[in-house]
Amino acid sequence: MRLIAKDFLTYGCLALQGKAVALFLLLAGPTWSEEFTVLALGDSLTQGYGLVEEEGFVPQLQSWLDGQGADVVLINGGVSGDTTAGGAARADWSLTPEVDAMILALGANDMLRGIDPAISRANLAKILQVASGKNIKVLLVGFRAPGNYGPEFKVEFDAIYPDLAAQFGVGHAEDFFAGLVGVTPEDWQVFFQPDGIHPNAEGVARIVANLGPAVLRLVPEE
Repeated sequence: MRLIAKDFLTYGCLALQGKAVALFLLLAGPTWSEEFTVLALGDSLTQGYGLVEEEGFVPQLQSWLDGQGADVVLINGGVSGDTTAGGAARADWSLTPEVDAMILALGANDMLRGIDPAISRANLAKILQVASGKNIKVLLVGFRAPGNYGPEFKVEFDAIYPDLAAQFGVGHAEDFFAGLVGVTPEDWQVFFQPDGIHPNAEGVARIVANLGPAVLRLVPEE
């Protein structure tokens, strides 16, 4: 849509009817800036563990963004098993000059390993500080701890993401798995791989549909 409208405006010798069509196209929906590069920094959920490449989180999100007409290139920065400490260690060299924005989705492995939430918070803050220093926009994607670590752990862990989003003034998605909220235990395996931790292709599609609009807000309109 953007290219069609641009052609009308560039070659302005068109008849009045053509100009009217161009105006309609410009007003019909948002237009996006030139190619925008987004790094998805995460763990196996981002990397696409257990799935063929095109079914993973990043390829499915790329397809979703393409469908919105956004000229966005996603970089898969997911590393299976990674923790917030690993993300903090690789943030600086991962955020190369061509990166305009970042989806930060780390912390699930910290939670599964029972790492002190204060440590996870500090590591995520380091990543956000690096992004801030490079003027990179961020969508911080949260996770929620289960109750089996105790109420104190859950309260401390769950608070990390909204607190840091407010502190650094970045975008925030409350829960990576929000697209699967409401799935009954009986239907859980419909959307997950046999390990019960990693979503299957259908589960990823639901996650992407939920997170997609927040990612799209990272992209500046023309």
